[in-house]
Amino acid sequence: MFVGRGEELAELDAALADPGGVVVQAVHGLGGVGKSTLAAQWAHRHAEAHVLTWWITADSAANVTAGLADLAGLLVPEMSRSAPAAVAPKERAAWARRWLAAHTGWLVVLDNVTDPAHVGELLTSAPGGRFLITTRLREGWYDLVPALIELDVLSPSEAQDLLARIVANGRPAADLDGAAELCAELGHLPLAIRQAGAYIRQTRLSPAAYLQLLHADPAALYDQTARGTDPQRTIARIWRLTLDHLATTTPLAGELLRILAWWAPDDIPRNLLEPLDAPVPLATALGDLAAYSMITLDADTIAVHRLLQAVARTPDPRPVEDDGDPHRRADDIDHARTQATALLSKVRPTMVNDPAQWPVWWTLLPHITALADHANPETDTINTALLLHWTAFFLQGQGAVERAITYYQRALTSRERMLGEDDPATLTSRNNLAVAYETAGDFGRAIPLYERTLADQVRVLGENHPSTLISRNNLAGVYEALGDLGRAIPLCEQALIDSEQLLGEDHPDTLASRNNLAGAYGAAGDVGRAIPLFERTLADRVRVLGEDHPDTLISRNNLAGAYGAAGDVGRAIPLYERTLADRVRVLGEDHPQALASRNNLAYAYKMAGEVGRAIPLYERTLADQVRVLGEDHPDTLISRHNLAAALEVAGEVGRAIPLLERTLADRVRVLGGDHPDTLASRNNLAYAYQMAGDVGRAIPLYEETLADRVRVLGRDHPDTLVSRNNLAGAFDVAGDLQRAIPLYEETLADRVRVLGRDHPDTLISCNNLAGAFGAAGDLGRAISLFEQTLSDCERILSDDHPITRLVRSNVDAARQRVSSGGRAGRFLRWRRRRPKP
Repeated sequence: MFVGRGEELAELDAALADPGGVVVQAVHGLGGVGKSTLAAQWAHRHAEAHVLTWWITADSAANVTAGLADLAGLLVPEMSRSAPAAVAPKERAAWARRWLAAHTGWLVVLDNVTDPAHVGELLTSAPGGRFLITTRLREGWYDLVPALIELDVLSPSEAQDLLARIVANGRPAADLDGAAELCAELGHLPLAIRQAGAYIRQTRLSPAAYLQLLHADPAALYDQTARGTDPQRTIARIWRLTLDHLATTTPLAGELLRILAWWAPDDIPRNLLEPLDAPVPLATALGDLAAYSMITLDADTIAVHRLLQAVARTPDPRPVEDDGDPHRRADDIDHARTQATALLSKVRPTMVNDPAQWPVWWTLLPHITALADHANPETDTINTALLLHWTAFFLQGQGAVERAITYYQRALTSRERMLGEDDPATLTSRNNLAVAYETAGDFGRAIPLYERTLADQVRVLGENHPSTLISRNNLAGVYEALGDLGRAIPLCEQALIDSEQLLGEDHPDTLASRNNLAGAYGAAGDVGRAIPLFERTLADRVRVLGEDHPDTLISRNNLAGAYGAAGDVGRAIPLYERTLADRVRVLGEDHPQALASRNNLAYAYKMAGEVGRAIPLYERTLADQVRVLGEDHPDTLISRHNLAAALEVAGEVGRAIPLLERTLADRVRVLGGDHPDTLASRNNLAYAYQMAGDVGRAIPLYEETLADRVRVLGRDHPDTLVSRNNLAGAFDVAGDLQRAIPLYEETLADRVRVLGRDHPDTLISCNNLAGAFGAAGDLGRAISLFEQTLSDCERILSDDHPITRLVRSNVDAARQRVSSGGRAGRFLRWRRRRPKP
């Protein structure tokens, strides 16, 4: 059965169309790619154009002679008769050469030529016909063939068509489920597809079932043929013949192929192999593999067919003396896997947060991934665990958290098995896996792992070991993220004290501890302590690490966030803009931190009342995060949440509500019902219902969120105070001032106690309580509180801050109502949603 190859047939037509003189054309390619099939198809289509078509299996000089002798026997049967009339094969071959030289219009196919010298004399001595050559050999033809036709694998659609024709021939109801997946697994190689198709047809399996068998027992199927087919025509045996030939002249070639089998099939850097041998033997071995189409070689990279890789890394279970493949001995393959790991480790960058080294990481990553996919975890070595550990560290920084978790888990399991549970490397793996869980929002797995790791490090390494300090700092961070500031802040404070004493004030770990303590203060609403600490940390990181270091950019981003939390958007926005520009320049447009900076800048624009600038920036950021990080990444969910919040502010509640409902459902599914981000989504959805006039749906959701925040975060957490303020606002909107005013008063008292009288959230509570007094008809208390709040806003924020403008509007409205007779009415409220920047 023949499919596709229209372009190659046309190329042969053009190459073999010249009239007069001998015409020679060669087709080369990997064994099994279909060279012989293409030649047979072309010869069949043009049979009538030739007075004679003859096929010679030309894989040795002896077989070329035998093929010519058989041609003479066809033309002069008497030559092949038994003695005494028989003519010796060499004389018959010589006669055939003379016949070809004396005649025109014939076609001779020289199939599977392994050495141009075997056919060179024949090609030059017969000037009147056509030679069509097939060969795996790419080199050595420049004196004999004007240009080679390189034959590649089939296209996916052609491969599936070939498989379907074989499997369904005479069986129209044959099950073809999994055909595309099987063809892809076989690399769309014609011989492999024919081999698989014949076996599927004979055993009445589906392609999907065959693929399962292939994964379970590849060694058996690579050499397995259906009855009635040539047992020598399997992919394993075809490639074995080439390696047998290379082994006699270039023993290094087989070793190289086994190593290459563990990496990705394309874009393998040649320099990975440099430690294996001196430059000349290495270049020679690669050149020989390329000459026989076993690899594709250019100046910098190597490519290998994926099925050839699969065979090369699959041990032949038969011993060599029982016709086992000598190039696929289990010990040799194990050694190649170890070498492949060591070679990747030699060139692995030493840093994961240095953008200058990221191009090397991206080059190596497909090959590290392939090694991890192909190698059984039980065969992992210490070197493998270290390689996967650092790769996970890099992936986590690039936003690929799920892949990072997979590699961290595997490295941890390997280290526990080989080094024991208390080895420092094992403890480091456990700490970093906990960090990855936290990054993914999986606090349920992160916290117990952090706590266990810290306890083990204290016991094994001691209280003051640098790794212990890092773990204590990390545990504090996850407590903060979960809202448990009562445990987070003391832990951060102690971590900073210990780091300064043991490492010094300028050590990067000390600077990280100071940054984290400032973040904890900020999370508790104590911006008065957070901002100076952020400012000091930024100055120190600029001095110690440099302006463009990723940690410096983190400090600048965090300081901008603290300014925003304090209501000073005038300082926050320029700092966010600068950080975004620097992150794009240093880290790249699509780096997770650059995307986070864009989200943060949009948030600052919204806080400044510039929602028209915020929404397009949120939309762009969300689209990029979906593309780069995926729909379910925590950062993507934050951006979707914040976009919905901006749409609410813009009055586009109809667009905001479906977005909030989707985000809430996704956060429940991905992060869990009690995650702080999930509670934030529930809070904002309640407000969207309220803005849409559906207070009946808003109030129960507010009440549920408040109860959950009290339970999860505590009564005094800033987010809990936000929920209490918002529930009071919903009662206010519903006209239930008897429940709204006491709740406003309680929230204001708690904010004064927890956040301080000058915190923006406290000013919001003052405004909202004053509005409730006014709505209840107590304009005297309302005006007094409004005026005091306005004075505080002008002192603390700015004359043009959105909160200041809102309070000023309420002061004017209250005075106007007094002058018009003291009628009651509603005033403008401010609701603090605290979307996560």
